[in-house]
Amino acid sequence: MYTEYFGMKKEPFVNDILTKDLLMLPGTLGTKNRMDYVLRNGGIMVITGDVGVGKTTSLRWSLEQYHKSEVHNIYITATTGSSSELYKQICWGLNMEIKTSSVSLLLKNIRNAIEEFINQKRGKLVIVLDEASLLRTEVLSELHTLTQFKYDSANLFSLILAGQNSLLDKLSYRTSVPLASRVITRSHLTALDRDQMSDYIKHHLKVSGIKSNLFSENSITAIYQGSGGLLRRANSLARGSLIGCMIDKENVVTDEHVRKAVTELI
Repeated sequence: MYTEYFGMKKEPFVNDILTKDLLMLPGTLGTKNRMDYVLRNGGIMVITGDVGVGKTTSLRWSLEQYHKSEVHNIYITATTGSSSELYKQICWGLNMEIKTSSVSLLLKNIRNAIEEFINQKRGKLVIVLDEASLLRTEVLSELHTLTQFKYDSANLFSLILAGQNSLLDKLSYRTSVPLASRVITRSHLTALDRDQMSDYIKHHLKVSGIKSNLFSENSITAIYQGSGGLLRRANSLARGSLIGCMIDKENVVTDEHVRKAVTELI
């Protein structure tokens, strides 16, 4: 394994890296600040960005900054399924027993469970719907009913919708206006620039126990260009180029190693 070859203590370019080891990027801090705001006020937060830009990682880091006694989060990966399937996922997150497939009864039971949660003063509640751009328009059009309490005068929990840029298009549909009107903050994560990519690579090498310049400047530029600044693809290219460097029995990753790694990706 290349971790042994380069003397690394652990793999530096993985998607499930510990949050304490993450490099604090502007998009991550921006996500946390907006999450603070939506948790204080209730309502809906929207996060958008291209595939692999780091939306889920930013959410994971932000959520882990709250103590479990302070904020209870229900994390759901959205699908193209029906409202009934979505509500069942929320029920599971609330540790509710599901005894019906009726949308109206599921909605009623969820609302009752949320009210009970708040009345017991168990902290703030936030429901995170990741990959929300996959949700059907008819699901989005009725999702706002989940947030209505006390004649629509109280915000008992916060809802975070995260997805690709097409999520904003779906929220602009006329049928989604009631839901969109409850959005109080939104964030758009962008790809890294070249300098940020350099900081990202060097930071994660340091986390793995490597202090030397294992990647040449040309190789960092090649990773930036080959990934378009997207973290997921950059991780794949970094791993692939490290393998190529090891195979060539060299000690520094070059742009040629990166170019070979690019050919392995789709």
